[in-house]
This record gives sequence, C-alpha cells and structure tokens, in this order.
Amino acid sequence: MGAESTSGSGGLHSTNNCVETEVVLNIYDLTPVNSYTYWFGFGIFHSGIQVHGKEYGFGAHDFPASGVFEVEPKSCPGFIYRNSLSLGSTNLPHSEFRTFIEGVASEYHGDTYHLISKNCNHFTDDISWRLTGKRIPGWVNRLARLGALCSCLLPESLQVTTVKQLPEYHEVSEDDGSESPSSTPRESTEIDDDQEKRLLSPLEGTGDVSFVKEGHRLTGEM
Repeated sequence: MGAESTSGSGGLHSTNNCVETEVVLNIYDLTPVNSYTYWFGFGIFHSGIQVHGKEYGFGAHDFPASGVFEVEPKSCPGFIYRNSLSLGSTNLPHSEFRTFIEGVASEYHGDTYHLISKNCNHFTDDISWRLTGKRIPGWVNRLARLGALCSCLLPESLQVTTVKQLPEYHEVSEDDGSESPSSTPRESTEIDDDQEKRLLSPLEGTGDVSFVKEGHRLTGEM
C-alpha cells in the first residue's frame, strides 16, 4: 500500500516527505475567433491539467464510464494550444496521484459531460482545487458561467450539447500500460430521440489519447 494522503485548505497532500511536482493548466482555443475575443476577456476554451509529465482532460462519449483522458502535454488533438499557467504544486508521488486521478475518473463519466454545467474546464478547476487549493482563472470557463445564468436565452440544442473527445472508447491500465478498446458500453443508457447530442469532435488521428481507468470513488477530500 502507498502512503496515505490528507487534504486541507492547501489541497491534497501526501503524508510522506515527497518532492513537490508542479501543477500546470494548459489552455487551448476551440475556435480561431478566440484570437480576437481573448483580449476582451471572452473566448471558448478547452483546458487540461498537467501533473507528473502527463496532461489530463475530460471529454464526452456515449458510455457510462470514465471520460477522463490523458495525452502528452500541450498536444490535445483537435484543439489549438494557447498557453500554460502554473497553478501551484503537489507533493503526491506518481503512484498516489495515479490512485487519485483514477478515483476522480469515477466521478466524471463521458456520458455526463455537459457544455454548460460539467465541461472540461469544470474538471480542471476541480482537480486544481483538490491538489493545490486554488481555482483556475475565471475567464477560462466564462462561457459556461454565462450560459448557466442565461440558459433560458440559449438555444435548446446548445443547452444539451456535449463535446465528444473520441469516436472510440479506449481505457488505459496502469498495470501494463495497455489499452483495451470497447465497442459497447458497460451499461445501456437511453437518450431521448429529441435530445440528440451535438458533437464538437477533435480531429481523428492527431494525437495519442487514452481514457483513464476508473478507480474507487474518492471521499473526504472536498
């Protein structure tokens, strides 16, 4: 068993005296229009959180299983890398962090992704808070906050929109590093015909993306 972890106002920490690892927010443009709107404090962004040499994000798929995926830093396929921001640091060693992120994956299923209420930026904000006790900058997820306040003014299609990260679900196992594709969901879920999901899909074949295997649901950290 690894060392125990504790949490507090400063984030999640290992009880062992471990070397601090930087926690970085990598920000991407979803549209070239951001080049103009960014300077006015508005844009449509994707973000991933980088820890221990990997970047973790949250994306949608049609399965009731982990929507948390990992990629090489600053190279999430289909998005335009903009910049990186240091959020702080964590002293969780890689093994404990892996247990942590697998536990988080059980809370972020791909079929629960929602552009306004539970998107990739909500995920990175949550991870940042748990690891460092700090939130991501508000402008990164401003569109979702405005959408939540003004949802009555948004088209219905946008209110139920999800962003699909991959056309095929792959799960990565920490034990041997292998990936296992799944063509059918573990459990069947029903989506009303009149709530068809509108998908913003990153380009296929432009990067190595693997979904993180689910671990035990985390308790007592928030």
